Amino acid sequence: MDTFNLFRGETVGDESDPPGYLAQSAQLAPRFGASRLAMTVYDLPPGQAICPYHFHWGDEEWLVVVSGTPTVRTPNGQRTLEPGDVVCFLVGPEGAHRVHNASDDAVRVALFSNKHEFGIIEYPDSDKIGVWGRHDESLDHVIRRSPDLDYWD
Repeated sequence: MDTFNLFRGETVGDESDPPGYLAQSAQLAPRFGASRLAMTVYDLPPGQAICPYHFHWGDEEWLVVVSGTPTVRTPNGQRTLEPGDVVCFLVGPEGAHRVHNASDDAVRVALFSNKHEFGIIEYPDSDKIGVWGRHDESLDHVIRRSPDLDYWD
């Protein structure tokens, strides 16, 4: 049986992430061969965020604060959380969120969600939609929304 320790498990960074989003992570679903649920553990240095403000169409996400005091932006404003806090980001616009570290200390959080073959994520601040092929990066697309695009175009 493989294990990952939420308090001490190793995370790695992605050199292609831009400043402001230099989180390190450990994706646990591939590690365990999971097909229905996913969990990612993130380490956030001060001033860094996991990703831009967004919400999911189809995936419900849960956040568990492991250590530190992350700040979460939702449609209701910003709130600082503490270790042990659990938050659910519902499907759709009411579940919009951004997790960042506004403190001077490191933050570790775990996010888990259901898994689908494709992820559809909307980014309200930049008016984009991402379609993510979970098993094939060639299926990934980020597009601008257009209010005047007709179905038949």
